[in-house]
Amino acid sequence: MLFSKEYVGYLAREVSKKLVASGLIETKAMPALSEKVHAALLDELALEDRINDEVRVILEAYSDEMQKSGANYQEMFRKVKTELVKKYKAVL
Repeated sequence: MLFSKEYVGYLAREVSKKLVASGLIETKAMPALSEKVHAALLDELALEDRINDEVRVILEAYSDEMQKSGANYQEMFRKVKTELVKKYKAVL
C-alpha cells in the first residue's frame, strides 16, 4: 500500500468533513461516517496489493515455461498486471 494506515485515517476524516461541509452528505454521526470512508479507502488502496499477489500466483504457475523461453519476469509481471487491472476495471 502506498500510504500508511494513519494517513489513510487522516484522509478519511478530511474527506468526511468536506462531504458534510459541501452538503453532499448529511449526518449527525461524524465518527461513523469517517469510519466508513476509512474502510472504503483501505479497501480501494489494498486492491493493488491483491492484484500484485494474483499476478505472482499466475507467474508462479508459468515459471517453468517462462524459464525455458527466457521471458523477462518484470516484463511479464507488468503485462499480466495490466490485464488484471483491465479485468477488474481498477484505476491504479
